[in-house]
Amino acid sequence: MHEISLAGGILKLVEDSARRENFRRVRLLRLEVGQLANVELRALQFALEALAPGTLLDGARFEFDEPPGQALCLDCRQTVPLPERGTPCPHCDSYRLQPTGGTELRVIDMLVADD
Repeated sequence: MHEISLAGGILKLVEDSARRENFRRVRLLRLEVGQLANVELRALQFALEALAPGTLLDGARFEFDEPPGQALCLDCRQTVPLPERGTPCPHCDSYRLQPTGGTELRVIDMLVADD
């Protein structure tokens, strides 16, 4: 379950931001986790909640945006929806698809407090 190490990296990013921006806690953390990012959202939320006590994330609310997968078909040159890796192009049945969206894992924004 690599979501635990991802949650640790997110916590480090938040701590680094807190040092730079001088805040003491996060009330809301909003993340973008693309459909093709190979991240289980419930496991990531569980890991964040497990790491939160005693940190800047203690008591924070977590929200997740999940942009859909998208790809460019290298054979028919169409941009197509890609609900999961290994799915063929719906236009030409080719498996030569280059993901162009839905692979992201990033912090979108945070609502912070200095108390």
